[in-house]
Amino acid sequence: MSWIFLVALGLLGVLWLVFALRNMDRRLVMQSLRWIVGGVAAVIAIGALLLRRIDIAMIVGAVAASVLLRGRLGRFSFDSIGDQSSGNVSKVRSRYLAMELDHDTGELGGRVVDGQFAGWDLMDLGETETRALFEEIGQDAESVNLLESWLDTNRAGWREYFAEADAGGGAGSGAGQGASNGAAGDAVREAYAVLGLKPGASDEDIKSAHRELMKGVHPDHGGSEFLAAKINDARDLLLGR
Repeated sequence: MSWIFLVALGLLGVLWLVFALRNMDRRLVMQSLRWIVGGVAAVIAIGALLLRRIDIAMIVGAVAASVLLRGRLGRFSFDSIGDQSSGNVSKVRSRYLAMELDHDTGELGGRVVDGQFAGWDLMDLGETETRALFEEIGQDAESVNLLESWLDTNRAGWREYFAEADAGGGAGSGAGQGASNGAAGDAVREAYAVLGLKPGASDEDIKSAHRELMKGVHPDHGGSEFLAAKINDARDLLLGR
């Protein structure tokens, strides 16, 4: 009966470890459980062999080999369970917006699902579009809260920037007022240079360059609010033409 006691003790140890590690990453927990179960089975097989219980040693040894070498115990797969990550993503939807939060990376993605910007990724929205979206969804408090949360995560300092732009008459509002044709041309050339594009680039090229540059200037990646504002202004100017 000693081998039954060893098996029970091993199972209790496995259960204790599972509960102790339940707050850790699911993949790490399942990989640890795989080696623990396989190791316990291997120890039991060796013990049975030393006690000359060849039948038990063969059965438990086969279990240990399957778990350690293939990561499987019958139809149960430790690897497939560990690869599942859908539980780490939260999805929220309002009338106008759909958001996804990846709990592993902290990234918050969003897109517009209704209204004049339906189908747009929020990352593609410049200052002009963002202001227009705020006006459109203003009556839906849930959508407004979601948009503000996305901006707080992906556009740090947007409130201050909008406030300064409003106080100064709007960002870039004087670009085409009372300026000479030469000054306007300089502004356009500078906008292309900011986005790293050649004059005459298509709207899709402008949007793509804007998206890639905005990823690089995110505060979490060492970017700055000033650079983000310059990139947004360049995009707005070129698309506005």
